[in-house]
Amino acid sequence: MKAILINKDETAGYTCKLSEVDEAQLPEGDVLVQVEYSTLNYKDGLAITGKAPVVRRFPMVAGIDFAGTVIESTNSRFQAGDQVILNGWGVGETHWGGLAEKARVKADWLIKKPEALSAAQTMAIGTAGYTAMLCVQAIQSAGITPDSGTVLVTGANGGVGSFALRILKQLGYTTCASTGRPEEAEYLKSLGASEIIDRAELSEPGKPLQAERWAAVIDSVGSHTLANACAQTQWGGAVAACGLAQGMDLKMTVAPFILRGVSLLGVDSVMQPIAQREFAWAALAEIINQDDLNTMTNEITLDQVIETGAALLEGKVRGRVAVKI
Repeated sequence: MKAILINKDETAGYTCKLSEVDEAQLPEGDVLVQVEYSTLNYKDGLAITGKAPVVRRFPMVAGIDFAGTVIESTNSRFQAGDQVILNGWGVGETHWGGLAEKARVKADWLIKKPEALSAAQTMAIGTAGYTAMLCVQAIQSAGITPDSGTVLVTGANGGVGSFALRILKQLGYTTCASTGRPEEAEYLKSLGASEIIDRAELSEPGKPLQAERWAAVIDSVGSHTLANACAQTQWGGAVAACGLAQGMDLKMTVAPFILRGVSLLGVDSVMQPIAQREFAWAALAEIINQDDLNTMTNEITLDQVIETGAALLEGKVRGRVAVKI
């Protein structure tokens, strides 16, 4: 089978190649899937380029998500012909992933594909859209409604940011998009952004408490951006944090939390329970339509993955990248 294979040894160092791999090398698992689509996420870009220690076992097939059809299963939850989705669970990091023609995984990592979505559509949404939905559901659970005020979305040109804008728009929220690419303003407005700000407003160290601007924030950036977003969130607001594009550090005070009652909500898409995954995907199936996906998605093939992964990290990719296997 063909696969994006990452390896590391003393002679060649860290390498990533489109390779022919013997299916017998597939890791243990109770479900074998014919992969139809995968995606490229920020984490995939880090793994492909080796710019962060995402991969923890070698050799490793890249790809943190996929959609496909079950070929064979020894688990009663699935049978041959079932259409399934996988997001996270360490796939592409510690267990061979979805940027390959086949994958063998644990049944506990899979959910059945919503009938309203095709395999291509689920991976146009992918882990980025699924994570954005988890973030939106997190701020909703914190009591943030469309009447609460403006929701700030950082990293708005990325996959999570693009989907967050669109989902929030469909649900009736007013949004502000933070971006380092002002030339993309019209694209962001087409997704639903009512206002655009330059990321430079948030990306440098700021005061512990600042003017109250946001009812809520969906942040995929981290570092100073997240600290400033918290400092600008209004009393009783909520900040959903799911990424680290600017950095893992977070230098701030407790002032927003103890003086304004701001909630900082960590959102992890990798280890979510099955029930929460199914809840998020059911919501996505209702909210996202094909026109949205056409606006936000680029489709590539396996032989384009490595160069596109590098471009993704350089901020040269808009929205989502779906990979047709």
